[in-house]
Amino acid sequence: MANEQFDVVIIGSGPGGYVAAIRAGQLGLKAAIVEKDTRLGGTCTLRGCIPTKQMLMSAHVYEQMQHAADFGVQASGIQLAFVDVQKRKDKVVLKNSKGIEFLMKKNKVTVIKGTGRLVLPGKVEVTNAEGQKQVLEAKNIILATGSVVRPILGFETDGKQVVNSDHILELKDVPKSLIVMGAGAVGCEFASVYSRFGAETTIVELLPRLVPLEDEEVSKQLEQSFRKRKIKSQLGTKLEKVEKTDTGVVVTGKDDKGQDVKLEAEMLLVAVGRMPYTEGLGLEGTKIKIERGFVQVDEYQQTGEKGVYAIGDIVPTPLLAHLASKEGIVAVEHLAGQKDVRPINLRLVPNCTYCDPEVASVGLTEAKAKEAGYDVVVGKFPFSASGKARILGEEEGFVKIISEKKYDEILGVHIIGPHATELIAEACVAMQLESTAEELGRTMHAHPTVSEAVMEAAEGVHGLAVHI
Repeated sequence: MANEQFDVVIIGSGPGGYVAAIRAGQLGLKAAIVEKDTRLGGTCTLRGCIPTKQMLMSAHVYEQMQHAADFGVQASGIQLAFVDVQKRKDKVVLKNSKGIEFLMKKNKVTVIKGTGRLVLPGKVEVTNAEGQKQVLEAKNIILATGSVVRPILGFETDGKQVVNSDHILELKDVPKSLIVMGAGAVGCEFASVYSRFGAETTIVELLPRLVPLEDEEVSKQLEQSFRKRKIKSQLGTKLEKVEKTDTGVVVTGKDDKGQDVKLEAEMLLVAVGRMPYTEGLGLEGTKIKIERGFVQVDEYQQTGEKGVYAIGDIVPTPLLAHLASKEGIVAVEHLAGQKDVRPINLRLVPNCTYCDPEVASVGLTEAKAKEAGYDVVVGKFPFSASGKARILGEEEGFVKIISEKKYDEILGVHIIGPHATELIAEACVAMQLESTAEELGRTMHAHPTVSEAVMEAAEGVHGLAVHI
């Protein structure tokens, strides 16, 4: 296959890379995808979104079964079979990865296993696991190599007592106690999983609130909900040191008042972010610019090198699978010469945290909208007033809609509560279509559904919510 020529060669098969490959196939381009892992799917499929959400689902089922009597269902002897939780997770991951393999064949994408490296102009050198090399000629190249766990000095992981988000997916047993360092999406999701599995859990965050990128009211509600679930939150705290002991770990640091903090647990999860993976890509000596580790691109994902694009976690946009997919589509449609290729509006990228209760948002927070100079009007509807939420037994949380007074345009939607990560799609559609709060409020929603809370929050912008 040496020197075979392609219209586009994509390095990396995560949700950015494989979606780009599919779109290339749909447009009739000859495409190849290069992947160094033995399976396709990248971090999201193999070590991120999919396995994590499967474990969250298992935790949700386990918790629901313990409260089955609340719904008139008598169940006894309920036990967590953690080995089977892991088996289920692995089965789902494998099925998803196999599905991507099928999609590559369906769209006539050539899959090449190995590590890809740029040899400009117009070539990608691939080295397989045996050290054999081949050269692919490409009219266009898309870099989609994703991210890796960011190492933290002084908190090096060993996969046993101090673990990262990759390690914790492969545990053989549930730890009796767990300290989670970092209260972003990853930290909150794993705190939610393992607390429900029975681990005494404490989450530590440098900033003064959980999920610090979300609206402040959402953060406050999540802290209350976590407290109800016996998840402790140590906020405004900088951890400085971890010591391993015979029984686990001791972490020390200081809170925002300068007071010493000391916490002990069987295990420490370091969940403070990821960093772009560009090692060995051959970027040195090219016109591709790197800033703070990220590849710089224009609105069509083009780098400084003609015919070379970059997408996903290696570019300076939010590290989210769904955004990577859309970036891949933009890149392919642009290199294919499609008309009316639309750059991504980063204000319309949804954020989702799949903890319990779920958190989701799109657009500006109330604080950011005010900072931007908008005359802000807020509509809010609690799930405690929702008939369907009452049926589900999940009445915590609310929908909050940020609108601006002059034109009534929806600037942001923030949800914490049942099915928040599904409900946010309605907000994305509304904002994509530049809906007003009045239009969303007048849109008929089926009853009883939790989606009615979105309608009522929109009505609430004008003081017209019915059920509060």
